[in-house]
Amino acid sequence: MHIRRDVKVGLSVAAAVVWIGAVTLLIVHEPDPGAATPAELRDRLASALSGHDADAFADLLDYPGSGGGDFAKDYVSVLADRGVHAVRVDLGPDVAAPTRATVSGALGDGQPFSYPLTVTSEDGRWTVAFTPPLP
Repeated sequence: MHIRRDVKVGLSVAAAVVWIGAVTLLIVHEPDPGAATPAELRDRLASALSGHDADAFADLLDYPGSGGGDFAKDYVSVLADRGVHAVRVDLGPDVAAPTRATVSGALGDGQPFSYPLTVTSEDGRWTVAFTPPLP
């Protein structure tokens, strides 16, 4: 009887160790948020907003806490509801080291729109934030 119980306990412990190891590997290999270059940020941001892709947009956000995914879903939902299309992103004032991304495009009724986002860079990864730029 004890041998059977010991085997079950041993298998349970081994399964838990394997599961913890697998989760750790997945976390370690998950790519860092943001883009590797400003040009990649520009292209991926335009694509995410044009395609109303919440996951792609969330990956480019410098968003405090863990609510970035929910924010991105709400944000692209509003874009889709308004019929946003023909999205373009321009970086400035220095394209090689931007501090601002200007998002422009057209609404469903054809009216143009434009707004700035703050560009941030940390550890070689470029993201956008919905905070005003510091002087």
